[in-house]
Parts: sequence; structure tokens; C-alpha cells
Amino acid sequence: MTGPLLDALTVALGLLIGLVAYRPFIGLLRGTRAGQVIQAELPEEHQRKAGTPTGGGILFVALGIAGGLLATAAGHPGAAAALAGLVLGGLLGLADALQKLKVGSLGIPARLKFPLQVLLAIPVAFFAHQGHQWPLPFDLGWWYWPLAVLAIAGTANAVNLTDGIDGLAGGLCAIAFTCLALFLPHAPSGERALAMVVVGGLLAFLWYNRNPARVFMGDAGSLGLGFALAAMAVQQGFVLLLPLLGLVFVIETVSVMMQVAYFKATGGRRIFKMTPIHFTFQLEGWSENRIDAVFWTVGAVAALASAAAAHL
Repeated sequence: MTGPLLDALTVALGLLIGLVAYRPFIGLLRGTRAGQVIQAELPEEHQRKAGTPTGGGILFVALGIAGGLLATAAGHPGAAAALAGLVLGGLLGLADALQKLKVGSLGIPARLKFPLQVLLAIPVAFFAHQGHQWPLPFDLGWWYWPLAVLAIAGTANAVNLTDGIDGLAGGLCAIAFTCLALFLPHAPSGERALAMVVVGGLLAFLWYNRNPARVFMGDAGSLGLGFALAAMAVQQGFVLLLPLLGLVFVIETVSVMMQVAYFKATGGRRIFKMTPIHFTFQLEGWSENRIDAVFWTVGAVAALASAAAAHL
């Protein structure tokens, strides 16, 4: 069976399993009262979403883990780094989600959450190093480790921040995973199989996450995706082009950093109406579907540009 056909069948299988499994899974989330808590400062449109089941990312993360394990068992190399990312990022996100179910809790405090992401990024970077490919024109030497750990933790945080409106983070991650698996010259077969299963699961998730969403991704999904995405990039020696691949994630994160820094420096003034920046567009009157379309387009163009740069 040829590579493209196998990739298409793998995506189709992930999509089919996801479409079948999501309906009862959403019912299960409702039964556990895993409803989304909406922050009071978010736009009015979001207040109506309070109580929508969250944790939908658990299913596509589980599909990706199963796909990676099956690929590894079949003798396809390279899935270990992304597997570690899905497992560790997913577990951290799940712990955060369980913490949020407690009355009055907003989850793991930010002052603790990012250090935990950095700590968990270390073993993910180790697995990426074990299976690394180096298309870079120079050896990173010892700089590999802080760069890899920062890239993995930072990407996880960026995907988590971007998961703010229906369909946005899921669509961008589907684009980025597809690019890393299919358009780069150094994607090992095991990693490629895992990525295609994740893409299929994400497409199924997007069917239920499209506006108005029937389920939200949750931190288990966003952190698992972020860890795995960066692990794949690091393993392929693509870490320096990762900001271009995930350009929208970078813009979202930088908007938050600029807003916080300016707010503190000026005693309460703001650059944007609200961050992450997709909320500013929403407050300007853009619909969630319009924001998705524009941000996905920017993400797709940036991903293709990063892939073209990798072939130079």
C-alpha cells in the first residue's frame, strides 16, 4: 500500500472512530457534570456557553496514543516523542480539569502550571533527542536541551491559550500536524501514523466543536496537542521553524504578553480590548466562524511557508 493511500486511510479510520465515539462520550461528560466554567470578563456570547461539556480532547488524545502504540508495535519508528507528549500533556491537562470541577476552583494556578509544563517537557525532549533527525546546517550542541524544553512547554501553553472559541485551536492543530507529518522530509513512519490518527480524531472533534459547540476541547486536549506537536518538530530538527509553523499560536501568546506588560507598566491601560487577541476581534463584531476562517487561513499559509523553508 502506497504512503499517501495509507495516510488517507489512517485519517479516515481516526475520523470514523471519532464520529462514532463522540456522541456517547459527550453524554458521559454530561453525566459527570464536566461543564465549562466561563470567566465573567469574557464576551456575552461566551456566557451562554456555561455548562457545555468540556474534556472532548481526551478522546482524540486517546486515539493518538492508541495509533502511536500500534504503529510502534508494527515496527514503525519515531512515535515515542509524540506519544510522550500526548501522555504527559494529556495527564497534566486532565489533572487541571479535575481541579476545576471543585467548587470555586479555576484549576491549577498559573504560577504552578507553567513550571509543571517545563518539568514534563524534559522527558518529552529526551524522547525527541533519542529519535532526532538533524536537517539543520549546524549542531545545536548543549543548546538543544533548553531550546527543546522551552519549545515544548511554550507550544503547549500557546495552544492552551488559543483554545478560546469554537473550532479555533482544533483546526489550527489539524493543519500543523498535517504539515509536520506529510510535508517535511524527515518525518519517521511511526510519528506520521500517530499524527494522521490525531488529525482524523481532530476532524471528528471539530464536527461537534463547530459553532455552536456541543463539546469543548479542555486542557487535556490542548496541552496534549501542544506537547506532541512540539515534540514532532524538535525530533525532525524543525525547532527553529516551529514559530512559523505555529504562527497563529505565537501571535495569540504574544498578544497576551504585550497586554500584561503594558497593563503593569501603565497602571491599568490596555493595548487590545481583550486577549488572547481572538477575543478582540470578537468584541469588534466578528463572528466565531469568521475568526476561525481567517485564523485557519493564516495558519495554513504559515505552515506551508515553514514546510517550503525546510526544503531549502
